[in-house]
Amino acid sequence: MQFAKDSFFLALQERLAGLNPARTVMLDGATVPAIVVSENLPPSFMEPEPDTFYIEWGEADVVGRQAGRGALMSLDVVISYYTSGSIASMVDRGRVLAQLDNELLNICSPPATEKRNYAVSPSADLGTSVFWGQPSFKAQAGRAANGEDSNQSGRAERKAKLTMYFFSEATAS
Repeated sequence: MQFAKDSFFLALQERLAGLNPARTVMLDGATVPAIVVSENLPPSFMEPEPDTFYIEWGEADVVGRQAGRGALMSLDVVISYYTSGSIASMVDRGRVLAQLDNELLNICSPPATEKRNYAVSPSADLGTSVFWGQPSFKAQAGRAANGEDSNQSGRAERKAKLTMYFFSEATAS
């Protein structure tokens, strides 16, 4: 499963770097494209950075079996992000959130990448693909039903969900 996770993450990271090279974040003293895997952050990691995509892995299931290819697996993925806007008054939060939504849609397309082993250098092609459905966007957080801002920080947040599919590395005997 780790090879599928790595392949998905690195494909999206590479696509974000090509789509918007200015969308970066500083992690451990290095500037990287602003997409990170939450489980890879150190336990001391504090508050998530604005304008950064955070990947969280959810439930995994066996979808089916293919002779010689291992099990077809599904993995739920949640990608969360927020913005405080690009100006001090934060009145452009909605526009910046829409830009982040659009970037996420763009980096998720095409909805596939080859599965690679990144534990070796150079990385090795594992002969199968990782593929996923389109993101499903949850309603904007931080906004009450009456339209008042219910988030004290004033930030606009989003969580997008998708399901990723891949063949397991283990083969049935």
